[in-house]
Amino acid sequence: MKITKIDLLYSQPVEDGWRPVFCRVHTDEGIYGDGEVALSFDDITHAAFGMMQDMAKLLIGMNPLEHEVIWDKLYHKTFFALNGGPVVFGAISAFDIACWDIKGKKYGAPLHELLGGKIRSELRCYASQLQNGWPDARKPCAVPDDYRAVAQTALDRGFDAVKLNFTTFRPDGVRYSKNDQAPYLKRDYLRVIEERVKAVRETLGPDGDIILENHCYTDKESAVQMGNAVKPYGIMYFEEPVAPHADLLAYVHKNTGIPVASGERMYSRWQFKERLDKEAIQVIQPDIGTCGGVTECKKICDMAYVYEAAVQIHVCGSPLMTAVSLNLESVLPHFIIHEYNVNTVMPKMLALTKIDYQPENGYFSVPDLPGIGNEISDEAFKTCEVVTVE
Repeated sequence: MKITKIDLLYSQPVEDGWRPVFCRVHTDEGIYGDGEVALSFDDITHAAFGMMQDMAKLLIGMNPLEHEVIWDKLYHKTFFALNGGPVVFGAISAFDIACWDIKGKKYGAPLHELLGGKIRSELRCYASQLQNGWPDARKPCAVPDDYRAVAQTALDRGFDAVKLNFTTFRPDGVRYSKNDQAPYLKRDYLRVIEERVKAVRETLGPDGDIILENHCYTDKESAVQMGNAVKPYGIMYFEEPVAPHADLLAYVHKNTGIPVASGERMYSRWQFKERLDKEAIQVIQPDIGTCGGVTECKKICDMAYVYEAAVQIHVCGSPLMTAVSLNLESVLPHFIIHEYNVNTVMPKMLALTKIDYQPENGYFSVPDLPGIGNEISDEAFKTCEVVTVE
């Protein structure tokens, strides 16, 4: 089997300015595979699309079933790949996902079977990024009643775990600045955060799980301030309390006692190993669409198992990435919970793929279709900018 051509798709802006980037890898046997770069938002999307155009040329004529050979070639042939980075590793990730999709279709097997077999058929999930409001009623959370409302909506939709950034918006709805969040939190700001977390805890009850999401807005001291202030409300884990540097993450964990999660801005097993060696993260969050694809992400997860670190795949893309992530998470013995990112369930986003996977009663079923379990839609090919490399 050989790769004959590759279609690269750059979507038109969907809601909130997101622009997913996809690839479809064709073969001489008529089988194709789809992949995605999980860099759907911010100003990096165009760079990702350009990187894929440069890198696609290296794949023509190669055997897509030899995913390790392809991964190694892309890693070593691309000068700037040797120390990771989102744009280069994002492109590698998309092509790697597409190769696994081809392999599954070739052998008539779902990705989880190719990876060794699923341990579980259902995956618990949490509602993520609720501070922005639900897509069908977009309203940023500002006052405690807003936080109660989104938490209640999560409960009504079957979730018993939520993730919110409690530091994003002022009580008047305007975003806080970096100067407000570091190096220390003022007492009034800290009180606002406490009131918000308390509101969510009261809504969820004693058994619901709360995940703190800080998006690296806080520095190490302000993160410790915040962590210790809300610790009495029962925190499942603290995501990206600081920039993803090992010493800073470890400082927050040691000074709060709260498990720390990070990984969406880490690329390759080498970067994860440094954090694990320093006990900086207790929950790893690699994104299959940026950390190096299925091939690299599985190695990262296997390595984390040695350190007894839990795994929650970071999910921030179209339903294509949801399908890939569910497949991988189902085979991991140290899986903790799946991210249901409400930012990605916007109508125009869902239209980009053929299948829209949704949870029931807070749990996802694992796809059993050959390959990754989803495909780019015909609608996407009509509306996206498409470049073909042969």
